[in-house]
Amino acid sequence: GRKFMTGYLSSMGLHAGEVRVGRILRELHQPYHEFRREGARNLNPVPYHAEYMGHKLHLDQNEKLVMFGVTHVLAVDGYSSKIVAHSTMPVKNNLVIYEEIYRPAVMNHGLWDQVRVDHGREFYLCLYMQEKLSQHRCNLSRPPYLQTTSTRNLRVERLWPEVNNRVNYPLKQALVHLLDQEAVSLEDNLTRFCISNLTCQVSQIGLNRVVQSWNAHRIPGRGIPNELSADRCLTEVSEELLPCASVVANMYEQDLGSSLTWVSTFGTDRS
Repeated sequence: GRKFMTGYLSSMGLHAGEVRVGRILRELHQPYHEFRREGARNLNPVPYHAEYMGHKLHLDQNEKLVMFGVTHVLAVDGYSSKIVAHSTMPVKNNLVIYEEIYRPAVMNHGLWDQVRVDHGREFYLCLYMQEKLSQHRCNLSRPPYLQTTSTRNLRVERLWPEVNNRVNYPLKQALVHLLDQEAVSLEDNLTRFCISNLTCQVSQIGLNRVVQSWNAHRIPGRGIPNELSADRCLTEVSEELLPCASVVANMYEQDLGSSLTWVSTFGTDRS
């Protein structure tokens, strides 16, 4: 829509009014405009509350391309709706999610009072470290994390349609076409590895663009995520308190007596 496109232009250093952008979009893509206009009538607001930047951090995964070895993970601040970390990986993995999502989010912004995830096991390492660091939070009265159903992980769930429409569905259409034409076969492990590797790289480019656009676009009645995140209430955490994934995984296995999958692969690289 016009707000998302205005956000993308702003992230590229180009400034244009929303009304002007909306008018041009209506002229260029009339069917899509009508589709969005009709769909907006069916949306019902869902109550959500976060008091400040640093109150809630939402983590979630997207597996629309899982059959091709692609999984996206986002971390979103509940107050500002700013995407503070994102990553694309062949298979969801505790160590990768900690190293590429939770750790950089906390190192770059500070420690959130609460982390919210669904009941998936891929976030166990992040929750383990959130618990370990819980005494460093601004507000100790809240539980350090909550596991809820996906439908209640609202802030991040509402981003996935944007990612799907702009990144996942176009790629999936092209990949399914290749399968239908028998140009590639997912039965071959080397082919699986190559498809996953290439699709991860291509989708990461699209995801980067979505993140830049989202963080720079205006949310009606609230503001721009990049600007809303300027007022922070997060405790800075030193790098010593956030060791790398392999160290934390060893701590996890020793403390809890359970094992983690250290490396997740999709297909095989014969080289």
